[in-house]
Amino acid sequence: MSFVLVLLLALHGSALGQTLSSSFYRSSCPNLTTIVRAAVQQAVQAEARIAASFVRLHFHDCFVNGCDASILLDGANLEQNAFPNAGSARGFDIVDSIKSSVESSCPGVVSCADLLALIARDSVVALNGPSWTVVFGRRDSLTASQSAANANLPPPTLNASALIASFQNQGLSTTDMVALSGAHTIGQARCTTFKARLYGPFQRGDQMDQSFNTSLQSSCPSSNGDTNLSPLDVQTPTSFDNRYFRNLQNRRGLLFSDQTLFSGNQASTRNLVNSYASSQSTFFQDFGNAMVRMGNINVLTGSNGEIRRNCGRTN
Repeated sequence: MSFVLVLLLALHGSALGQTLSSSFYRSSCPNLTTIVRAAVQQAVQAEARIAASFVRLHFHDCFVNGCDASILLDGANLEQNAFPNAGSARGFDIVDSIKSSVESSCPGVVSCADLLALIARDSVVALNGPSWTVVFGRRDSLTASQSAANANLPPPTLNASALIASFQNQGLSTTDMVALSGAHTIGQARCTTFKARLYGPFQRGDQMDQSFNTSLQSSCPSSNGDTNLSPLDVQTPTSFDNRYFRNLQNRRGLLFSDQTLFSGNQASTRNLVNSYASSQSTFFQDFGNAMVRMGNINVLTGSNGEIRRNCGRTN
C-alpha cells in the first residue's frame, strides 16, 4: 500500500549556501513532474526491474562525490565502468530519453542530478511504494571519478559495522542505512555478488536458510553463471513493501550485506529490521526521509557545475 510522505522542508546545498526547494522549477519548467512521472510509469510497466535500477543509479551517484549526475557521464575510465557499476548499472538510455523530453519542454533548465532524484522517487511509487517530496536545485558535475566510485560504494561483502561506517561517512545515520537497504525489496542481483554465501568459505556471522541456499544453487552454480540473476526479495520482487525485512528474519537475505543487518553483531540494525518487518508504514516513512537526506549529499548549487543538455556529456 502506498502512502504520501509530505516533507515541508528546504535543504541547503554544499555550495554557496544555496537552497534546494520543491518549487525550484515551478515557473521555469512547470511540466517537469508530469513528464517524468509518465515516462517512469511507462518504463516500469515495460520492465518492473528498471525501477530498482533507477533507484540504484541515484544511490550510486550520491555516494560518489555527491548527487551531481557524475554517474551519467560516458567514458571508459569514468564511474560507469567502476567495479560496482560495470555490467550492472543500467537505465542510462531511458534517463537520456527522459532528459530529451524535458529539454523539449524547457531547454537548459533541469539538471540531470535533479532528474535522477525525481526518477528514483517515481520508480518507487510505480511499484506501490511510498512517495516523498523531492527538492530541486542541484547542478551537474563537470567530471566523474572511477577511483572514488571504487572506494566509496559499499560492496555486498560488508558487515553491519562496516555498513554503518560507510553511511556515516556520507552523513547518514544507522536508521538511514537500514531503511535505504530496504530498497532491496525490489530488483535483482548477479550470482557473483552472493556466490560465496552458497558454497563458502563463509564470513563470520553469516547465516542463510538451508532450503533458500539450495534453491539458489540451481541458478547460481559453483562454476560459471556469474551474471545469472536472482531476486533480492524472493517473496515480492516487483512490489515495494516490507517483505525484505521479513526475509531477513527468516535468514533469506540474498546478499551478505543484507543478512548481516539481522544476523550480524549490531543490535541497532537488528532492532530496525524487526521494526520495519512489523510496520510497513514505519519503513515507508523512514525510507522517504532517508532518500531526501541522501539526495542532499554534497550537492552543487549556485554557479558551481552546470546544467547539462545531454546527461552523458558535459556542455
